[in-house]
Amino acid sequence: MATPDLLAKVKIAVRRTDTTAFDSELNDLIDACLVDLGIAGVDSTDLTDPLIIRAVCTYAKVHFGETDEYEHLKQSYDEQKATLQMSSRYTNFASYGITSALDAVEV
Repeated sequence: MATPDLLAKVKIAVRRTDTTAFDSELNDLIDACLVDLGIAGVDSTDLTDPLIIRAVCTYAKVHFGETDEYEHLKQSYDEQKATLQMSSRYTNFASYGITSALDAVEV
């Protein structure tokens, strides 16, 4: 569940700080992003982490309303998610003795 601080940051990102009319939709997008990151193996429980916040804001910008920049924003989110997936700080790789996603690749 989104924190009030995270919702405020997402509202700034989507340029909707002047109303609460979209708060429910934005909270749903925040939750959907956190689930998407979780499916990808990213631990997104620290909602104060700047990289998690940036990914959530980008995800919201991709999926909120209609945008002419959909492809660009979607690619940006996908790159942010991939970066998080490759770090042992944001995954559970360390519990398997893996420090990087690259260590898990068999050559």
